Amino acid sequence: MHPEEPEDRFEIDPPPHPRPAPPSRFRLPPGAVDTHAHVIGDSYIAERSYTPTPASVEEYLGMLDAVGMTYGVLVQPSVHGVDNTLMCGALRANRARLRGIAVTKHDANDAELAVLKDAGVVGLRLNTTTGGGVGISHLDRYAAMCEELDWHLQFLVEPRQLASLAQRVARLNVPVVIDHMGYVDAGPGMEQPQQALLEMVSRGAWVKLSGAFRVSRLGAPYTDTLDMTRRLAEAAPDRCVWGSDWPHVKYRREMPDPGELLDVLARAVTDPQRLQMVLAENAQRLYGFSG
Repeated sequence: MHPEEPEDRFEIDPPPHPRPAPPSRFRLPPGAVDTHAHVIGDSYIAERSYTPTPASVEEYLGMLDAVGMTYGVLVQPSVHGVDNTLMCGALRANRARLRGIAVTKHDANDAELAVLKDAGVVGLRLNTTTGGGVGISHLDRYAAMCEELDWHLQFLVEPRQLASLAQRVARLNVPVVIDHMGYVDAGPGMEQPQQALLEMVSRGAWVKLSGAFRVSRLGAPYTDTLDMTRRLAEAAPDRCVWGSDWPHVKYRREMPDPGELLDVLARAVTDPQRLQMVLAENAQRLYGFSG
């Protein structure tokens, strides 16, 4: 890790919404899981593509309590590179409530991976969109790690990469999770990525119905994201999960309230049983929570 330079080349991210609240359109089911969030320290790698505001696990748990979520999944942020120390400390201190998705080198040894697993890591993330992430050039090696450890592989990729990625992940023997609806929006020129994502999900991939505030071209209340969210939930109702993406790093518009993002989900997934699957049952199964 490299300490922050005196004059940062990035504008510092704003803090998350100061008063998160429960959703207003429905009551969260027992055992609801936020499958995507980050804890962030105060020093970052030099190769990053943004500078976040620090966000502690205590603050994150406070958000979960305020919104009414039972469990949470921490995803290693790119600004910390492959040093998972902060995240693993948060996991160890909250074993019953939190799980983790790590970022590691392709040549990590068994001892390094065992430390991650013991902390509560259940998957690895490959990220081609931001500095500090590890890409997909060693995909087969990462898949082998996950198969050995009974983990899954999580992908954050650009929409234009979805079609080629689909061909590669079809050969893998581990569960595959696509972040933030593949960053696919409803705008013109997105027809091919939309179709590629829908086909991946229909054929067995998991998808996070998260990031509405990132993929919307209209801004709050993100109505242009509803159709794609609905289509994904219909394509694989048993392999869709939801995440807040707290504390919303690298985002410059008005900070979303996680409760409002849950209301967006409920506008797209209107069947109560299917909504419960997305928010609780599917995620509990994928991340190993007890219900």
